[in-house]
Amino acid sequence: QVQLVESGGGLVQAGGSLTLSCAASGLTFSAHTMGWFRQASGKERDFTAAVSWSAGSSNDADSVKGRFSISRDNAKKTLYLQMNNLKPEDTAVYYCAAQGPLSRWSATNSRDGARFYYWGQGTQVTVSS
Repeated sequence: QVQLVESGGGLVQAGGSLTLSCAASGLTFSAHTMGWFRQASGKERDFTAAVSWSAGSSNDADSVKGRFSISRDNAKKTLYLQMNNLKPEDTAVYYCAAQGPLSRWSATNSRDGARFYYWGQGTQVTVSS
């Protein structure tokens, strides 16, 4: 079965950095658009970043542009989120997610959580001020 396992979360001071990882198994990783979403306590889940299955295209939420960077290593079946200059408002549970295989890439589709079929359990990121 498909498993997405996030790691790398933790407590960091404002201005600091973290790198999240998502290890995938049970799917042909290189065939899936992958994304990161986050959910702060008491709020809805929000799109954070996505990368196409070929890694040729990516998309970021406006709130993280210039600070977060999504990448993938298809050989290692791993998705990454490099987070720099973290702010207290970045505090949330971060989820890794996968779309169906060979899905057509578009900026709109990549932001739509309903188009992601597989989800990890999440990793907590807490940014102190």
